[in-house]
Amino acid sequence: MNMNRTSDAGSLKRGVVLLKLLATAGARGCPLSELSEKSGMPHPSAHRILKQLIVERLVEHNRETHRYKLGPLAFELGIAGSTMHDIRDLCEPAMVALEQDTEDTVYLVIRSGFEAVCMHRLEGSFPIRTLVLEVGSRRPLGVGAGGLAVLAAIEPQERAQIIERVAPSLAAFGRLTQEALTAACDEAHASGIAVIQNKVSLGVTAVGAHFCDSMGQPIGAISVAALTQRMGGARVERISARVRSAARDIERTLRTKKALT
Repeated sequence: MNMNRTSDAGSLKRGVVLLKLLATAGARGCPLSELSEKSGMPHPSAHRILKQLIVERLVEHNRETHRYKLGPLAFELGIAGSTMHDIRDLCEPAMVALEQDTEDTVYLVIRSGFEAVCMHRLEGSFPIRTLVLEVGSRRPLGVGAGGLAVLAAIEPQERAQIIERVAPSLAAFGRLTQEALTAACDEAHASGIAVIQNKVSLGVTAVGAHFCDSMGQPIGAISVAALTQRMGGARVERISARVRSAARDIERTLRTKKALT
């Protein structure tokens, strides 16, 4: 048996374990002690593998906090992978059901760093359609019901950092402010649903719910947009329940796909 090959395979396997742990840690990252404990690796082994991952830009180390987090190459690989495994196909059944139920426009947005990207749109059968987002368009994370739903689901420390980062560009969207976005996130987090009425687009009300990947990280959202005059309190509540249900259906689909790969 080639001992070098065996050693390399073991290192790769342990490296993947560490990357998975860091994927669930978010922007705050993890200290070496926590990574060692959760992975079952001795400190020296975990430290050695982390150093290798840093060289490859898969991991970053903050010298001040002594924490590790995913590096830029991990993000770049994720984007490349998303083009090969089109998430639109996985989300479309839930979107179709939602569009047929509400007769309004349904949107799919995916988080990309500090932005939300519109990946898919299904136009409802209602004669007056609310086409507020073009497929492929980008907005700061937190703008629009889908982006707000994703941002509200992110852990508080990272959420605050994102809001601070996107703050300079918010005024272009209905004169949105950093304080207003923070308050909207708090409300959406508490209720589990994001509702935006006559803010980003006048005359339009949108309802969004986030969904998580198989690691439990919020990666996208599904939303319904309609004319505000169609969105009375009772209908907003009904659509909110349907959007939440659609988001959970997408999560189950993503978990099933993960289990089969």
